Amino acid sequence: MIKELELVLDNIDKILIGHRHSAKLLLAVCLAKGHVLIEDQPGVGKTMLVKGLASSLDCKFSRIQFNSDILPSDIAGLEIYNRDGEYKFIKGPIMANIVLVDEINRGNPRAQAGLLEAMEEKQVTVMGKKYKLHEPFCVMATQNPEELVGTFPLSEGILDRFMAHLSLGYPGPKEELEMLNLKETCDPLSTLGTVITQEQLLKGQAMVKDVMVEASVKRYIVDVVQYLRYRKELSTGLSPRATLDLYNLCRSWALLQKRDFVIPDDVKYLASRTLGHRIFLRNEARFQGTLPSNLVEDALNTVSVPVARR
Repeated sequence: MIKELELVLDNIDKILIGHRHSAKLLLAVCLAKGHVLIEDQPGVGKTMLVKGLASSLDCKFSRIQFNSDILPSDIAGLEIYNRDGEYKFIKGPIMANIVLVDEINRGNPRAQAGLLEAMEEKQVTVMGKKYKLHEPFCVMATQNPEELVGTFPLSEGILDRFMAHLSLGYPGPKEELEMLNLKETCDPLSTLGTVITQEQLLKGQAMVKDVMVEASVKRYIVDVVQYLRYRKELSTGLSPRATLDLYNLCRSWALLQKRDFVIPDDVKYLASRTLGHRIFLRNEARFQGTLPSNLVEDALNTVSVPVARR
C-alpha cells in the first residue's frame, strides 16, 4: 500500500516542481481524515497542488470558488419545488470526496459558516433535513494573505477545523526554469491519470489506525498542547481538537515515512503545521512582534522530549 501512495506523490511531481514535501503533507492529511488550509500569494501553485492530488485519486472532485456574494446554499445545495408538488434536493458541490475551496477568505463570513457542519460532522442540513457526506471526505482550501484586497478573516471556529496549514513559497530559479520546460507544449495536469482507487485510499486511512503511538509520545503531544494553551499571549486556548489532529496527523505521517510507529521527531515537525494557525494572539502580543511560530518553537524547546528506554 505504501508503494501505491508513493505513486500519488510521483504523479504530483509531474505537474508541480519542488513541492514533494508539501504534497506528502497534503496526502497525510487526507489519510488522517482531516482538512488542510494552503495559504500563499496568488499564482504559486496552491490550486494546482490540490488538483494534482485529486487527479491521482479515483474520487469525486469538486471545486467551490469563493467570492464576496457566495451563499451557504451555493455550497450545501438547496431544495426546489417541482411540478409534481414535491421538493427536490439539488446537491451542492460540497457533496464530493475531495472538495477544493478556492480563495476561502474571499467568501463572506456567512458562506464560511456554511462549511462548518460539513467539515466537522460530515453532513449538511438543508431545509431541516440532514444529508450525509460519503467517505473519503476532505476539504482542501486555498487562502490569500489577509493584506490582499477583498479578503475576509477566517473565524477561529473554521480555522480550528483545519488539521494542517501549509505554505508553498516561491520556486527557485532551477524549479522555475523546469516549470517553463514542463508547460512548453501542453498542460501537464491534463495528462495525469488515476494511480490509486477510492478503495485503496480508504484502506490507507484504515492503516493509519494501526500505527502505534507509545504512551510517552502521547504524553509529549499533550504536554506541548497544554504548554501552549495557557500562554498569556493567547486570547483563546488551543482546543482538544488540536490535540487529536496532531495525534492523528503524526500517525499518517509516520505511515508515509514507512514506519508503523510515531517518533518524537514527527511531533516536532508537524506541531507548527497543526497548531500554528490555531494560535490567536492578544493585541499586546501582536504589537510586540510575537509570532505563533515563535510560541510553538518555544514549546518544543521547553517541553521534555521522551527518550527510548534501554
